[in-house]
Amino acid sequence: MSETICVADLPVFDPAEHLRDEADIAEYLTQVIEDGDTSELAHALGVAARSRGMTEVAAASGLAREALYKALRAGAQPRFDTVSRVCQALGVKLVVQPASEQLPGD
Repeated sequence: MSETICVADLPVFDPAEHLRDEADIAEYLTQVIEDGDTSELAHALGVAARSRGMTEVAAASGLAREALYKALRAGAQPRFDTVSRVCQALGVKLVVQPASEQLPGD
């Protein structure tokens, strides 16, 4: 006989807990960008920033912690300057390549 599981009893999945280093953050952000949901990028940057600590990312980016929470929430549309500064603070960079070129492993 199988046991009934109540969804409310399941732990909340937080991807920030699984982003251990710059390589993990870069892979996560790359996947979000490749999925094509541009509104999700702000949220993904917020997840990555939480993995490092918002206070640390705020200090490294020169942005106020409260401003980061606001700019990096789901559905937000942060300025490119904000995205760039957060990426730099996280130790990753955005790279442009021809659309016809595939990434290694694709």
